[in-house]
Amino acid sequence: MGDPRKPRKKWEGPKHPWIKERLLQELELMGRYGLKNKRELWRAATLARKFRHMARGLLGLPEDVRRERERALLSRLYKMGLVAENATLDDVLGLTAEHILERRLQTIVWKRGLARTIHQARQLIVHGHIAIAGRRVTSPGYLVSRDEEDKIDYAPGSPFKERAQQQAA
Repeated sequence: MGDPRKPRKKWEGPKHPWIKERLLQELELMGRYGLKNKRELWRAATLARKFRHMARGLLGLPEDVRRERERALLSRLYKMGLVAENATLDDVLGLTAEHILERRLQTIVWKRGLARTIHQARQLIVHGHIAIAGRRVTSPGYLVSRDEEDKIDYAPGSPFKERAQQQAA
């Protein structure tokens, strides 16, 4: 069964480690999304790869089975915020790591203006100043669903929340 203290890897690294174009692209993505290390990027790429693989697998199924599973996959991805409401399998086949990185809590906190920079957003999350629906979340890599997106705010008792209230008044 496996040792519970050693969880399964959630990422798969590149097949060849020293391809210059890929290294430059990874470096650019790490800077744009404020990632700590390339493992965070590889985790997003692996997740996107798994969704694309599921979509490719659906293309080979009989029509009646395919329609049901396709609807389930598309609704799951819509709830995650990765595809539009009227998406097709072609949209799923076009998913990239950037689509996943856009849904991370760190990115959304920065884009909503709760932090001045993407790096400050990471620090606010790790230090416990950000909450989703009043529940403190300390993982910058947390994938925010569409339901939770509007519920992101400063944590109760955070000095940032008090400062934002004073500025609003």
